[in-house]
Amino acid sequence: MKTSTVGITPKTLFDETSIGSMRLKNRFVRASVEDPTPNGQVTEKLLNRYEALAKGGVGTILTGYTLIDRKEKNKNILAMYDDTFIEGCKRLTDVVHNHDCHILMQLVSLGSAYSSPVASDGEIMGASAVKNLRTGIIPKEMTTMDIGNTVAAFVAAALRAKQAGFDGVEIHACHGFLLHQFATPYYNRRSDNYGGNRENRYRITLEVYEAIRRAVGEDFSVWAKVQSQDNFDQGVTHEDCLYICRELGKRGIDAIEISGNFTDFKMNTAYFKEIADKVATETAVPVIVTGGNRIYEEMEKMINETQIDYVGMARPLIPQPDLINRFAEKYKF
Repeated sequence: MKTSTVGITPKTLFDETSIGSMRLKNRFVRASVEDPTPNGQVTEKLLNRYEALAKGGVGTILTGYTLIDRKEKNKNILAMYDDTFIEGCKRLTDVVHNHDCHILMQLVSLGSAYSSPVASDGEIMGASAVKNLRTGIIPKEMTTMDIGNTVAAFVAAALRAKQAGFDGVEIHACHGFLLHQFATPYYNRRSDNYGGNRENRYRITLEVYEAIRRAVGEDFSVWAKVQSQDNFDQGVTHEDCLYICRELGKRGIDAIEISGNFTDFKMNTAYFKEIADKVATETAVPVIVTGGNRIYEEMEKMINETQIDYVGMARPLIPQPDLINRFAEKYKF
C-alpha cells in the first residue's frame, strides 16, 4: 500500500518517472484506440500515425488492441498471432523509439464482443454460451483445454512483441473482451474452477499474467487494463476491480490501467478517478487512469490530489497527435 505524499511534493505531468526498467519522460500515456489495418499488418499509414504520436511528445504509447488468436483474423486490426507480424512490428517500434518514446503492445482475445457472427477458422468462444448484449452472438463455452490454449496464445504473442522490440505488453481485460467476459457474472455461468465466485472468474486473467511473466522475464514490462465497473445487472463491480488489481499487485504487475464504460460519463472528465485512486492507494502499483482526460489543469490537479500516477489519453490525440508538445510549450516545460 502506498503512503500518502499529497501536499508534500507537487507533481507535474512532465515529471520523469520510472515503471520497472522503463524511464518515462512524462506522465502521458497514449491509451489504446482501434487501429484498422488490412490483415493485421503494419502499413506505412500506421507507421506515420505512430510516428506523429511519438514526435508529438507523449511519453508512452499503447498500441491498438492486437489479436492473439488466428480465429479472429477476420477483424482487420493489428495482429500478433504468428511470426509473420514480427518484421512489420519491428519497424513500428524503431520509428517510435527514434523519438524518445516507449511503446507497449496491447494484447486481446475478443470473444463474442466484437467478432463477426461467422468466424473464419472455427467457432467464436466465450466463458459460457450466453448471448452477448452488444452483438447478439452466442459463443461456444470454452473447455479447460480451450482456456489453456488461450493462455498459451497470449504468451506466444507477448514473446513475439518482445522480439519485435516493444518495451512491454498490456493484457486487455476490459471493455467486454474475453477476459472481461470471464470476470462478469452475466457472461460467466460456469460451475468449474473458472466460474462462480470472484476468485474463479478472475482465474484466467491471473493465469495469463503469470504465464506471460514467466516467459518474458522480470525486465520486460507487463501491464493490465482492468474494467472499473459495468453498471448493469450481474456486471463487474468496483469491488471486483479492487480484487483483481490487488491480486495482480501481489504478483508483480508493472502497471495497471483503469478504464470502463465511457457512455456512463459523457458530461464529466476523469471518469474513473475515484476507483483508480483506490487502486493506487491500496497497491504499490503505478496506476494509469483513462477516460475523459483532456484538460491540462484538471489532470495536473488529479495527480496531486490522488495517488494516480499517469493519465491515459486517446481521442484527444487523434486530431492533435502533437497535443503533449503543445501542453509543454503552453505551460513552459
